Amino acid sequence: MPTTVAITGADGFIGSHLVELLVRSGYRVRAMAQYNSFGSWGWLDSLDADTLASVDIMLGDVRDRDSVLALMTGADMTCHLAALIAIPYSYQAPWSYLETNAGGTLNVLEAGRTLGTDRIVCTSTSEVYGSARTVPIAEDHPLQAQSPYSASKIAADKLVESYHLSFELPTVTLRPFNTYGPRQSARAVIPTVISQLAAGRQEVALGSLTPTRDFNYVLDTAHAFQSMLESPLADVVGRTFNAGSGVEISIADTVALISELMGKEVDICVESDRLRPERSEVVRLVSDSTAITQATSWKPSHPLSDGLRSTIEWFSDPANLRRYRTDQYNV
Repeated sequence: MPTTVAITGADGFIGSHLVELLVRSGYRVRAMAQYNSFGSWGWLDSLDADTLASVDIMLGDVRDRDSVLALMTGADMTCHLAALIAIPYSYQAPWSYLETNAGGTLNVLEAGRTLGTDRIVCTSTSEVYGSARTVPIAEDHPLQAQSPYSASKIAADKLVESYHLSFELPTVTLRPFNTYGPRQSARAVIPTVISQLAAGRQEVALGSLTPTRDFNYVLDTAHAFQSMLESPLADVVGRTFNAGSGVEISIADTVALISELMGKEVDICVESDRLRPERSEVVRLVSDSTAITQATSWKPSHPLSDGLRSTIEWFSDPANLRRYRTDQYNV
């Protein structure tokens, strides 16, 4: 029988790509989509019938321990991706971030402990580092909670660490840097720019242009998760791994590259409501991914220009673009 992987947050941007990748690689997937009264499976609704034939989808909520236990029952391994991720909204609703990101992670860890799950891969974020004190950023860089979002993810990371040390739970923490690609929400800068230009706007509204980021195409991030599942347990268990390109680019230069690839002139309007509080802005992020490349077979294979071309192509399809409200600020 094929190995079964449970995935929380499977209905989201990265999660839906991971579902596709694992099914193509021969896995069976148990996928949690967040419960809603419309019966929507999020981005899983866009997957083809052949892929969905190998996916068992359940509506649930990572904040509910019984939902998580039901999802993970019968699964060999788990990838935990469910989270609230929009940094600006974490200023408005910090308690919901703690409940979902830390509380949801606790539910996954407790279910894994109860069920004896073979391996649990938990998703962190480069935001836990805050603005880089040293570059490139290695896994031993200090953690700095510069937003309620990052604080909730640091709490989740520490819960994962504690369950490995306290209960010998076979956990792995993957820390992706700035994933982008098809299906990403317009709260992130790359889809914000592409969707506005694809909709015919010349003036693009953005926040700060000076921060630098380490952008990674979503299929590279999905492969990083797969490497965490397939590497010998002894090589990865109890460890945290960055997954990034090691290439640093400013927001302004990213916009210029997108403009060039789309063949469109762009005027940038910096809007105050898109700016983070000054001390909350993460000014610089760039990954040192030496650990993951030494422990696994993973390395990124999509240069930024190639990944942007694929992302632009997807957003330029009217059927995809109509899902986005390009005339408003998506928090």
